[in-house]
Amino acid sequence: MPAPLTGLRALVSGGGVAGPALAYWLARYGADTTVVELAPAPRTGGFAVDFRGPTHLGVLETMGVLDELRALQTHGGAMSWVDEHDREIFRLPEAFAGGDLEVRRRDLGRVLYEAAADRVDYRFSDTVTALAETADGVHVDFARSASGVYDLVVGADGLHSKVRALAYGPERDYVRHLDYYLAGWDLPNDVGAGAVPRLYNVPGRMASVSAPLADGPATAMAVLASPRIDHDWHDTERQRRIVTDAFTGLGWHVPALLEGLRTAPDLYFDAICRVAVPKWTTRRTALLGDAAWGVTLGGMGVGTGVVGAYVLAGELAAAGGDTAAALAAYERRMRPYAGRWQRGANPGRFLAPATRRGLWLRDAMFKRALVRNMLVASTGSLAEDAGLPDYPALVAA
Repeated sequence: MPAPLTGLRALVSGGGVAGPALAYWLARYGADTTVVELAPAPRTGGFAVDFRGPTHLGVLETMGVLDELRALQTHGGAMSWVDEHDREIFRLPEAFAGGDLEVRRRDLGRVLYEAAADRVDYRFSDTVTALAETADGVHVDFARSASGVYDLVVGADGLHSKVRALAYGPERDYVRHLDYYLAGWDLPNDVGAGAVPRLYNVPGRMASVSAPLADGPATAMAVLASPRIDHDWHDTERQRRIVTDAFTGLGWHVPALLEGLRTAPDLYFDAICRVAVPKWTTRRTALLGDAAWGVTLGGMGVGTGVVGAYVLAGELAAAGGDTAAALAAYERRMRPYAGRWQRGANPGRFLAPATRRGLWLRDAMFKRALVRNMLVASTGSLAEDAGLPDYPALVAA
């Protein structure tokens, strides 16, 4: 008996986390799967990410990658807020910040990529430039590869999704800037950082440093309250200047972090945004992960993206490759689940309250054990979906 998606030609745009997770499942169900990724290789940057609850962990276990990820976990997760003398103000427990499993994004991306690299056509240093959906398929043009026709195209290419822009409309229609920016970079651990991130605030700015692995580099993170800044997303030097100008003159370890930024080989910089797309699917195209429901930082975006990949491929397999029926079923199931944590989220306000009073109120609130315990309980319940189907058993894959 052939696999349920044998003969289906699928294109996934995005090689971060949700894209490789979807590629794994599509290939497992027999689809002819291509992943196109603008970066020249699997990405090596990014912050630690977490999974929590039986839904997230159950999907990873079904994929066969849970044990490998457990061996790579950082064992970090708690978050310690400190004053300029490095004295702790309050701490959020590991159960809140790191969930049940925390790993570096680079390790997660590599594991998911390797899970199906021998069955998926990965095309790095390339991107989609045009889409035309017809009754027979989606005609796709690329920056470097030859044009092709696919039965299914999925945009798993992040907050600034190219597929979403081409198939659904311009970014300004779907992405709301939340008046904060986020930056992250690696640097030598000359400040004695440990696995627990230490976070330092002044109104409208937050700097943090941690060292997820004892023998590895430190990772710095900066959050800046700011209206929209006009800059080129590919101009890394301009981004370094934005961060340096905003944080110069602060105390704590900030001068050392900025010195590390000056020579850091890689910098992550983006606005903190929230994505709201009224409809994620057409007959032959779909949005997945941050492209559909993302918030730049916080919530459970990575875990929800992996769950979404499982559901999207599972519905396709259950429908025998009927893309119209499967994509509609995927959206019906995932929209309430993703909406639980995505709705109203603005992590910038929590990490870097813009006013002195707002900063004082946040610190006073989270010094209370009852508030911290309520926060931990709420994050666990948001990640659960007790009704998730066992798609591999359903289609005997």
